[in-house]
Amino acid sequence: QLQLVESGGGLVQPGGSLTLSCAASGTTFRYYTVGWFRQAPGKEREAVSVVFFGDGSTDYAASVKGRFIISVDSAKNTVYLQMNSLKPEDTALYYCAAHFGADYSGAFEPGTYNFWGQGTRVTVSS
Repeated sequence: QLQLVESGGGLVQPGGSLTLSCAASGTTFRYYTVGWFRQAPGKEREAVSVVFFGDGSTDYAASVKGRFIISVDSAKNTVYLQMNSLKPEDTALYYCAAHFGADYSGAFEPGTYNFWGQGTRVTVSS
């Protein structure tokens, strides 16, 4: 059973950077597509970025493209989300999630993922 634990959230000023980590245990990330999602108060959970099993390709939501970078350290069984040029609207609870294989068409849909972490909070404020 795959278990996910996020870390790295915190308070940062607008324009600053944070790197979130998603550590897996129970099994390897090797056969899973991993996504980062976020949920702001009063809003629906939305996809931020995805790294696909197999070819390792990545995709990003338009709102973060060019600012966020998703990466994988297979040796550490960890997926990272480097967040740069942060804006107040990036404030949310950030989750990592995983599904077995690679569902390209559903990659940005929370319902595609059946393993979730507990979330780490990111607050962007001056």
